[in-house]
Amino acid sequence: MTILNKFKYILSLGLLISTISTFGQSSKFKVTLDAGHGDHDFGAVYNGHIEKNINLGITLKVGKILERNSSIEVIYTRKTDEFIDLVERANIANRADSNIFVSIHCNANKNTVADGTETYVMGMSKNASNLEAAKRENSVITLEKDYKQKYQGFDPNKPETMLGMTILQEEFMENSIALAGKIQDHFVQDLGKKSRGGGVKQAPYMVLHKAYMPRVLIENGFISNPVEGAKLDSEEGQQEIAEAIAKAIISYKKEFFDGEASDVQIEKPSQRVEEKISKPAQDFKKADTISKKAEPKKPEEKPVAKGVVFKIQISASATKLELIPSNFKGLKNITCVRSSIYKYMYGDTSSYEEAKKLLQEAKSKGYDSAYILAFKDGKSVDVKDVIK
Repeated sequence: MTILNKFKYILSLGLLISTISTFGQSSKFKVTLDAGHGDHDFGAVYNGHIEKNINLGITLKVGKILERNSSIEVIYTRKTDEFIDLVERANIANRADSNIFVSIHCNANKNTVADGTETYVMGMSKNASNLEAAKRENSVITLEKDYKQKYQGFDPNKPETMLGMTILQEEFMENSIALAGKIQDHFVQDLGKKSRGGGVKQAPYMVLHKAYMPRVLIENGFISNPVEGAKLDSEEGQQEIAEAIAKAIISYKKEFFDGEASDVQIEKPSQRVEEKISKPAQDFKKADTISKKAEPKKPEEKPVAKGVVFKIQISASATKLELIPSNFKGLKNITCVRSSIYKYMYGDTSSYEEAKKLLQEAKSKGYDSAYILAFKDGKSVDVKDVIK
């Protein structure tokens, strides 16, 4: 073999090894964990409980659990008490090409009785409490240098003025809702926590807006509540929450990344738990075993409608529900499509204007994350293409 041929062989071998290595790395499920606040940004502070420290404690525990799985790669926006700009937190996930972004926070309220968990997805909302929550978290940008130039004049006191997010919101909404729903379900099913406001919520968080992947923001509980705050600030409480979050992430990975059916069976979806929890907020023990109900009837298959049809997707979950109004806050005409998860849709109309009215009706019932879907001859199509 000539020297030139040897060189070509070595070069080819090197490229092959590099390709194999790159493929092996890309086959991992990448999770970016974001511990909210840090350093001079303390977050909420009540009764000696400091949010930035609790967020970091839970985040590191989630990461430790996930890192036991060799097929998962964990990226952290911070692992110490340091301040990271909101846009940089999202960019860390973007540069890593993460599969999901999970931002971990604690809630607080002047009403110290308030308790329970909330999980948010990115989106526009006119709900006053959702906007207030986004305003509180978005206010962090005022601690950053040159924030007015960096965020192009965005006013953190008016999160509803955030522009240019619609396309990204629609692109990742479905998977974000699925991940958020799993987290809420595990909080309720495993920990007996109360799911506030009917489960998954929608709000314009800047840190979620800039992350280009399915992403959620978790409010793990209220540090302003003396009992819940003490639990959040304890090693035991943080470990329980971390295990619930990690289970939800692993379940999501199996369905959406590995292509496997979820092995986590939740009998009550996050959209209904708030009404059904009978245990007091102060009781953080495991939820009582829920009595099994009869297997819900399979959704009736309807003939495929010809032409363009609009429907309102109100929720997506691993949980199968009977299509009756009591399961959907009184809404009738519910249909279900099963892909990797169950997608529940409200209404059926060929008029886009009527679809917008149906959307507002669904949101008025508490489905803040609802959005319009379009179908042509039974196949899903882009709403924007249809209304043109």
